[in-house]
Amino acid sequence: MKKIEAFIFDLDGVLTDTAEYHYQAWKRLADEEGLPFNRRDNEKLRGVSRRASLELILKDRPVSEEKIREMMERKNGYYRSHLEWMDEKDLLPGAVDILEKLKSKGCRLALASASKNAPTVVKRLKIGSYFEVIADGNSVEKTKPAPDLFLFVSEKLNLLPEKCIVVEDAEAGIAAAKAAGMATIGIGPPERVGEADHIYPGVWAIKLEEVL
Repeated sequence: MKKIEAFIFDLDGVLTDTAEYHYQAWKRLADEEGLPFNRRDNEKLRGVSRRASLELILKDRPVSEEKIREMMERKNGYYRSHLEWMDEKDLLPGAVDILEKLKSKGCRLALASASKNAPTVVKRLKIGSYFEVIADGNSVEKTKPAPDLFLFVSEKLNLLPEKCIVVEDAEAGIAAAKAAGMATIGIGPPERVGEADHIYPGVWAIKLEEVL
């Protein structure tokens, strides 16, 4: 493997866990609309854009474009109300430690999240200074599992994709990184991130000697 020069981190489920906030927001919307939705359904939304998530919840239910936009905005409003309470305590174990270690080794850092709320979350967590590039759902038209978001980041870093390694907790994210030609670190259970080159239960467990 060519020498890795940059680590590209996903945000939700890797550095912080807003999955519960997303679940509560989608659940409230689904209940209001009379749509079946539970925690198992929510797992399928990991790493998926807001529109694609809503389409998964709607299944084959016909809905106008105007209604889709209204529902996405309503859900986002519910989600953003949760973000008002976020701060550094919401960082996952080992998050700051791994960023500090990588910085000390001279690795370049970037963040790539499908969420359009990523800049708000990063600001509340106070970790923005670690990253040269922060890309989110506004950065590209096609988000994960398409490779566009990661390719956008590598272009901004002026690095070839093979010089980058992606840290992801979602199947869609791992697929996107592989499609971009990047090495991958999966965070979470093998049944979800089993296609990753390296798998760890959390960022606290990453062994840099195994991936660099």
